[in-house]
Amino acid sequence: MRAVKRRLLIVDDEQDITLTLGTVLRESGFDVVSFNAPLLALRSFKPSYYDLVILDIRMPDMNGFELYRQIRRKDNGVKVCFLTAVNEFTEYEQYRKEAYPKLGERHFIAKPVSNDEITRRVNEILDK
Repeated sequence: MRAVKRRLLIVDDEQDITLTLGTVLRESGFDVVSFNAPLLALRSFKPSYYDLVILDIRMPDMNGFELYRQIRRKDNGVKVCFLTAVNEFTEYEQYRKEAYPKLGERHFIAKPVSNDEITRRVNEILDK
């Protein structure tokens, strides 16, 4: 009997990021869907379908935090991981502590991220 692949949704306005992360995570055994437009991702979101949503923080039209709030209205149980550029990480740290106190630092990944690191962090979040 085959194990069910865990499903990931990646939303980042940079196509290179979604392509690279999608490829790496598929090779690690995940089922991956990705979008470059947050509003399209929100319209296409299926409740109870994804095990983890990986969101870029800074995107046009809707930032990752707002997209996360909207997704949580549709699926309160989905896990999340935020991506941000290294120089923006400290900028968002205080916001994270106030808005998402239950999300630990492991839920925030600084870009650029190595293939091994993204796979390790995704597995870490899913297994907790």
